[in-house]
Amino acid sequence: MSTTDAGIPAITLTEAELGRHVTHAPTRGLLTGPGLPADTDLLTFSPLRRHGLRTLADAADGPFRLAEELRGRLVIGELLTPAGMERESILLDGVTGEITTAYLAGPSDPRPLAPSLHTLLRFAAVTEELSGLRGRFASLSGQYGPKTVTEASRRLLALFEEDTDGEVPPYWKAAALIRPLALIAGPGTASGLTLDVPARVLDQEFGQGRTARFEEVDFPPSLTHEPTRRFLRETGLPEEAVFFRTDTDVPLPTLREYFTQERPGYPAGQLPAHCDHLIRLGHLLEENSLVVDGRTGAVLTFSEPDATLHPLNTDVSTLAFTLWLLHHERRIDTHLSRELATTAYDQLAAAMIHTLNALDPTGTLPDATWHYWTDLFQDEAGGVL
Repeated sequence: MSTTDAGIPAITLTEAELGRHVTHAPTRGLLTGPGLPADTDLLTFSPLRRHGLRTLADAADGPFRLAEELRGRLVIGELLTPAGMERESILLDGVTGEITTAYLAGPSDPRPLAPSLHTLLRFAAVTEELSGLRGRFASLSGQYGPKTVTEASRRLLALFEEDTDGEVPPYWKAAALIRPLALIAGPGTASGLTLDVPARVLDQEFGQGRTARFEEVDFPPSLTHEPTRRFLRETGLPEEAVFFRTDTDVPLPTLREYFTQERPGYPAGQLPAHCDHLIRLGHLLEENSLVVDGRTGAVLTFSEPDATLHPLNTDVSTLAFTLWLLHHERRIDTHLSRELATTAYDQLAAAMIHTLNALDPTGTLPDATWHYWTDLFQDEAGGVL
């Protein structure tokens, strides 16, 4: 095996290393010629460099009973996933060239990924083009909103359908449906926040009259972060979204005021030291208050049972995007979304987390020991997605 460092490091195998494992001529030509990139934005083939060419039977961890037709599949890489999620291995059928995935810890029926290694690399490349708005997506650069999202999704899905006879594997279906959602709002050049989220985006998604917009009298004196005040006045937040409800009945209270008025039996000593600067915007599931730091605009969760404070979103603009993302995922396409949720929930969750992290990396920061949205997306038992 050898690697080269001309631009993107390539992993190649010799004819002897392929031996009788790989008889599919185009695959042999790729592996002994141009080779594989060690890493892309979505995939890594570095296990080949670490372990060499292994069969699934040799690589599987534990005394699992593998079907005979699976034992000879070759482990050549992994799907990259957000931190904390188990990685699926990429498997090659050396006879047909077909690419599938499976977890090494307890492998079951492999899931389709691509009809060939060449196609897999092309799919990864066009998905990266979407992320960078270059190549076939360059014309969308600088454009944001529902129409841009729809067009980007249409183009990516069409590219996937070209090489799969319209039978797009779930992993790429999730990529085509979810990753373009990051184009709903542009950088916050006007708002002074992370994103410029137009008010019409929330109105279109949640319905007219179902977005709470606040007045100056609703803000406590400790809410001094002007971009946050302006966003809550002009753009607002949905009154009710997936697992979130906004406080609209009374002026926004500080966390101390809320617990004094609504939870008088709660020990005041368990509130955060700066609770007078935390303004409660609403609540999430499991007795989690959603608060914004009135000085910085950072959005956090306060768990009443645990008396713990955790980062949630960079600011109210990315909070609005997250609520939009959760709500919109359920409306994209009922059939496709249901298929993904039942056959590839983990792949759908990974796409959702990636899309959120692309605009708001709060869940990936060193001090984010626990992140509500990341945990929620992965809750397959709860049927979140």
